[in-house]
Amino acid sequence: MRARVLLVEDDSRLAGMLVGLLTEEDYEVVRVGDGQRALHEGLTRSFDVLILDRGLPALEGLDVLTRLRSRGVRTPALILSALGNPADRIEGLDRGAEDYLAKPFDIGELLARIRALLRRHEDTSAALLVPGGTLDTVSRSVGRIALSDGEARLLEHLARRPRQVFERAELLAVAFPDATDQGMVDTYVHYLRRKLGRTVIDTVRGIGYRLGRVT
Repeated sequence: MRARVLLVEDDSRLAGMLVGLLTEEDYEVVRVGDGQRALHEGLTRSFDVLILDRGLPALEGLDVLTRLRSRGVRTPALILSALGNPADRIEGLDRGAEDYLAKPFDIGELLARIRALLRRHEDTSAALLVPGGTLDTVSRSVGRIALSDGEARLLEHLARRPRQVFERAELLAVAFPDATDQGMVDTYVHYLRRKLGRTVIDTVRGIGYRLGRVT
């Protein structure tokens, strides 16, 4: 699957250039131009990398990041800002960003930093806590219990954002990209509960599912 990038930039010219560049590099890009929309996208959809400007309308970029982190969103974030003195960089890193690049920037360096964030995220995310154990995303198992590919993809997506509620449509697109029937998500939730216990996934009525509480 293509890596998905949330680009938060209010300069339409720069944003257009970045969307074109990232799309050419085979990233799936979602672009928004203000902090409130960025917060909504970050809380309701799954991304592999966040690229955040600081001087945004409605909600400042670091405030967006702080709120996402407080809600359990751990997606690697790169701050891309005209505020580039050492104090600004320190503040950005202290408030949850993994990297900080000042404008104007070199395109090659930006792409290299994005690749580094993706590699770092992949290297540190092979094991995820789930109720009753740890999901090994490499062996697709929880302890000695083997999972099917669909079960593992579904559980992994929930476990990467343990406090977030996911709609069936997103879970279907992530775990079963070739399917169209959202009932498949319900079926595989049933399979996971049968293997790992009913508390592994919580049902949120009228919305969808989230990971069960990890104790």
